[in-house]
Amino acid sequence: MDPRNPWQALTRPRFPRGSWPWRAAGYLATGALVGAAACLVFLVLGVFSLFLVGLPLLLLSGPAVGGVERLRLRLVDLDPAPDPHRVPAAPGLAAWLRLRVGEQATWRELAYALLLATVLWPLDLIALAVGIGLPVALLSTPLQLAVDGHEAKVLKAYLVTSYPEAFAAALAGAVLLVLLAYPLAAVAGARAALARALLAPRETGPQDGIGEVIASRARLVDAFEAERRRIERDLHDGAQQRLVALTMTLGLARLDAPPGPLADQLAKAHAEAGQVLTELRELIHGIHPQVLADYGLGAALADAADRSAVPVALAIDGDLPRLPAAVESAGYFAGCEALANIGKHSGARQAKITARHVDGVLRLVVEDDGRGAADPARGSGLTGLADRIAVLDGTLTIMSPPGGPTVLRVEIPCPAPTENQARTENQAQTENQAQTEKPAPAENQAPAEKPAPAERSAPAASSASSSPRTASSSGRD
Repeated sequence: MDPRNPWQALTRPRFPRGSWPWRAAGYLATGALVGAAACLVFLVLGVFSLFLVGLPLLLLSGPAVGGVERLRLRLVDLDPAPDPHRVPAAPGLAAWLRLRVGEQATWRELAYALLLATVLWPLDLIALAVGIGLPVALLSTPLQLAVDGHEAKVLKAYLVTSYPEAFAAALAGAVLLVLLAYPLAAVAGARAALARALLAPRETGPQDGIGEVIASRARLVDAFEAERRRIERDLHDGAQQRLVALTMTLGLARLDAPPGPLADQLAKAHAEAGQVLTELRELIHGIHPQVLADYGLGAALADAADRSAVPVALAIDGDLPRLPAAVESAGYFAGCEALANIGKHSGARQAKITARHVDGVLRLVVEDDGRGAADPARGSGLTGLADRIAVLDGTLTIMSPPGGPTVLRVEIPCPAPTENQARTENQAQTENQAQTEKPAPAENQAPAEKPAPAERSAPAASSASSSPRTASSSGRD
């Protein structure tokens, strides 16, 4: 594998015969030139900045120097150094300036430009003087003697008066040129590493990608919740009302039919329609219970505890505020899923739900005295809840040693909404409730041609009455 930078090239036997010594010398030489130019520009801009004229140019000179340095970096680093700056979202100079001033890369480039103009370019010049100037001065000794004719002063310190001495000095210069190529390349590699550390993009690209993935997951969860609400409204206003009308019609037909096989079939159909209506109401309740939208997480958890197959003790903070809808929904379904698993798998005699909102964090704890050894990987439904809670930057942990007890803990950071936010959310929930509870369309009502007698109203009313609180869909998984 070919070397990609001077440090890798230093370990190769053919380093002195390759191009890397010349690359290193060219990088340091151009660095000295760019640094000297930057020093002069900064001095001029610094003077004008005293009158606030050159200050903007002084601040934005960093990106210009950074662009030049990333181009120079190709001399000694074959791995490309991409531009760390983002593209402005809007056209125009104002948008470009706002973006550049707010980027960390701009300030890193300015710091590098100041370092180059004050410290780095003199160091580059010294390295070139030692690594190239000293051997070249020794190599030129015979030429100096030939020009003078009598003597040559090598490095202003050693006097050479004969050609054997001059050629000996030239031989020493050739040896030094090869030997000093190694430290010269090492210095160039260090300078290139410093430039890449300050001017190339940091490892923030993957983090930005992760942030975008998290944001997109949150948007997907919001869209999923909106779709669940739409399905709930459609089922409540459409299918449920039609089933109510069908149940009433079957009840009337059952009362009018004479005893016999037809009456038996109508009774069976009436019972099946009532069962379908009950299951549909359970499904609607499991999609998003109305008590959660109307009264918040505390009342919804109390309702879930009442419907649990295992006795549940509640320790819910009386001052539990109304929280964002996504947080309340995630906490409610986590509690329902935990209660459903307790009833189906744990063999527990009792459970306990604790809900608190302290220091901007919702803490929900569900405990039971069952057999323990719960494993979320066995399809308990908690894996999906953990992903849903993770979207909200929360955590779901389960402690379930063999023999019990099992403790499920949910923590979701969510500052309590302000009074205005709470008023806005309550207004939106009220409008949603009004839309959900609008009367059924005319075609869904029971036939009005034949009014039912008093004795017939009992079964129809029984079929159309609201169902008692039943287990949510999460408890039936």
